[in-house]
Amino acid sequence: MKQVHAVLADLLAGVGDFRLVGTAATEAEAKLWLLENAGAWDLAIIDLVLDQGTGMAVVPKAAEAAQREGGTVVVFSDYASEGIRSHCLGLGADAVFLKSETQELMEYCSEIGGIAAASA
Repeated sequence: MKQVHAVLADLLAGVGDFRLVGTAATEAEAKLWLLENAGAWDLAIIDLVLDQGTGMAVVPKAAEAAQREGGTVVVFSDYASEGIRSHCLGLGADAVFLKSETQELMEYCSEIGGIAAASA
């Protein structure tokens, strides 16, 4: 999992002014991190498969925080079928990508990074 974090951090640094500010391996860790770091992030990338629990339960918590503090919630998972994609969007995710859609994720992040930079 740490390799995935490092690769994503490198990719995101290359497409915008993104830096990794936190990671979590379990549902409980992710929810606690969101609670303790309100306003400290602009983009949450959530995998649905975690070491314990599920990212599906993290999405609404992240969406709630994003709505309050401003931010974007993206699901990035191997299991993003059309039904799962629709469900995640219903839970408050802004976008959902399969892990095979890494280029599309990077393009999306580049766009939101550009929007954030333009409004600053």
